[in-house]
Parts: sequence; C-alpha cells; structure tokens
Amino acid sequence: MTHFSTALMTDHYELTMVNAALRDGTADRACVFEVFARRLPTGRRYGVVAGTARLLDALADYRFSPEDIAYLRSTNVVDEATAAWLADYHFSGEISGYAEGELFFPGSPILTVSGGFAECVMLETLILSVFNFDCAIAAAAARMVTAARGRTLIEMGSRRAQESAAVAAARAAYLAGFTSTSNLAAGRAYGIPTTGTAAHAFTLLHADEPTAFTSQVAALGKQTTLLVDTYDISQGIRNAIAVAGPDLRAIRIDSGDLSVLAAQSRALLDSLGAPDTKIVVSGDLDEYAIAALAAEPVDVYGAGTAVVTGSGAPTAGLVYKLVEVEGRPVVKRSENKGTVGGRKTAVRRHKPTGTATEEIVVSQGAADHQAGDRLLQRTYVTDGVFAAPIPLAESREHLREALISIPWEGLKLSAGDPAITVTVVPSTVPPAL
Repeated sequence: MTHFSTALMTDHYELTMVNAALRDGTADRACVFEVFARRLPTGRRYGVVAGTARLLDALADYRFSPEDIAYLRSTNVVDEATAAWLADYHFSGEISGYAEGELFFPGSPILTVSGGFAECVMLETLILSVFNFDCAIAAAAARMVTAARGRTLIEMGSRRAQESAAVAAARAAYLAGFTSTSNLAAGRAYGIPTTGTAAHAFTLLHADEPTAFTSQVAALGKQTTLLVDTYDISQGIRNAIAVAGPDLRAIRIDSGDLSVLAAQSRALLDSLGAPDTKIVVSGDLDEYAIAALAAEPVDVYGAGTAVVTGSGAPTAGLVYKLVEVEGRPVVKRSENKGTVGGRKTAVRRHKPTGTATEEIVVSQGAADHQAGDRLLQRTYVTDGVFAAPIPLAESREHLREALISIPWEGLKLSAGDPAITVTVVPSTVPPAL
C-alpha cells in the first residue's frame, strides 16, 4: 500500500490561494467557512453526518513534514515564503458543527471552520474528502438498517472499495446501525465487532462438500456459518446439518432468488430438526432488495457493494464555502450555486411528541427559542485546542434517536422531498462586495 502525507491532501489550487494571500497581506483575515449540501442525492429524504471523528483525528496531526515541503518547493507549488509558513503550520482556529450521527438537509450548516483565511482555505479538500464519502456511506447504510426492520446486518464490502476507503466505509456503516463488519482493520481501529465465514473457494478446495464442512466445524465449532450454495443448496443444507447437527449457528446463501430460497431453506432446516439454525443471505443486496425480503424467513443480511458505493449515491454532494470575512457576510451569486452569507446558527424544531418539524438556520444571529427546539451545533476545536474524542457508540446512538424523531414519511425508500424543511433567515448585515 502506498502511504501519503495527510497534509498533501491539500489541493494545488488551495496552495495557489495561500501563496497569493500571503503575498498580498490577506492571509490572516478572519474568515468563516461552512460545509453544507445544496441538495440531497436524487430521491433521498435525509443525509447523515458521518466522519467527524475521523476528520478531527486527521486535523489534530495535520502538519507539513520537511519532505512534504521539499516536494512542494521542487515542483514550484509554493514559494519560499509559503514554504516557511507551511513549516510552522498548525490549525489555530475554531471548528463547530452538527453531532456525528445527526441528520442533515439542504442548507444545513453541518460544519463551520473559522480562523485566518489561509489556515482555513487549505483544509477544504481534506474536509470534503472525509465528509462526502463517510456521509454518503452512512446515509445508504441507514436506509438499509430501516429496510432490515431490526434484523442483523453485516458490512462486507471491502473487496469493492479502495483499501483505506473500505475501513472508513465499515465505520460509517456501523455508525448507521450495522451489527458488524468483515473488515478486520476497521475492527481493530474502531472496536467494531467482526464476523465472517468461508467462501466458495474453501468448499472447492476439498474433495466434496461434507469434507469442507467437517473441516470448518472442527476448526471453528458449531457456532460457525456454512456456505451452502456452492453446488446444490438443498443438498448443501442437508450436508451442513449432517456434519454439524441441529446446533449449527447458521447457513449462508449467496446466489439465486433469495426470496424463494430463503423460504425453502427455512422449511428444510425445520424438517431436519434445526429450527434455530439461522439463515444469512448475501449477494449484491441494497436497501430495496433488503426491503423485498422483509416477509421472508431471513435472519441476517450481508451487504457489500451497495454499502461502500453509497447505494447509487457515492458522494453526499457537500461543498465548503466562504461565508464571512472580518464579520461581514460574503455571498456567491453564481447561477444555481448561490450561497447565504454569514456564520449560521441552527436549531431543530419539534412537536411536543418529539417529532421534528423544521430546521431553522439563522445567519449572524440565533433563532427565537421555542419549546422543543434543539441546538444542532457543538464545539469541536477552540483556538486550536481539540475537544475530547467522540465515542463511536455515542454517534451510533445519536443517529438511532434522530431517525426516530423525523416524520415517518422521511423513512420511506421511495423518492420524495427532504423529511424536514430548512428555513434560512439571512443576515441583516449588508454583504461585502
């Protein structure tokens, strides 16, 4: 695996701006940048904030090494003055944002970065790289969790993703409510439960299926899961129970018409005296396939490709925009890409029953507080000092509660409008020219 410097996640164009700002004296102007989505992926009704803890870990160690700077000088990306500035770089500003696991909608200011222009602008690519990926995976995974209706979900998409992205995807899926992952690196890094079983290759390695099953059970015990569809599924189930007995934990089906096969397999297991042996299904499952199996006797879903690719929405579509300079709002007026200037404060409004009704976003001010309002932003970095790490279990629980709070229509898998409307109250301060 090729290792690279996190600091060099800074884009060339960002350092172009730093070069110029240092030269013209604007590098230290107090600025505010915000991360938000102009729209959700087509058909989606909510987004999920994910990756915050990963980002803060990366930013805490965000430094340019002598080797990084030597590379930038040798390629004429930066001049001597900028190289000297980078050698002493550490983020000294402030970062606040929505809790990891919070839901977001178009216009939600999910992350706010403030400080000098140069120190903030060079973080754009790293911030968007983490958030656009993790938020996309978490949103897709959350839809799968909803479709599974409380049944177990295993993340198993590592073979369909770049190696470091696979670890991040496993974390985002677990945050969204998946039970475990097959990715051992994610298990070690984030304390996520890991699970897995043999593939078809193990069965094909042996002279016949019973021999393969006997070997697996001898090594792992009856609490293992046997893959029964290498040859004939019905015979595979018979072989599995003959070898392991009725105490076998589970069988896995990885191909075919899963709806029909799950029902047939359940009936066969019951007839063999194995009513407690669970059925695990896998094979290109997305939220729609999982929902289609809701009435079938499936106990566990294994999802891979759809999870790590955002189930058709591989990016959350987030942007990082300058919204304030030295206390005055600045706005972008480009067609279809306009922005609302000024630092934002956001609250989620709820009915007495706890159901969320609206999100109020106020520029350079605060919403009039009402009963049931919940402030959405929290502080992560103050004057360059990072707050305590965010426990993954806390983010996971936050998302579970957030999904309960939105109107039931917001959990539908069909295309529809965002579950909650964001009302933006613009600043009364004239924007800077």
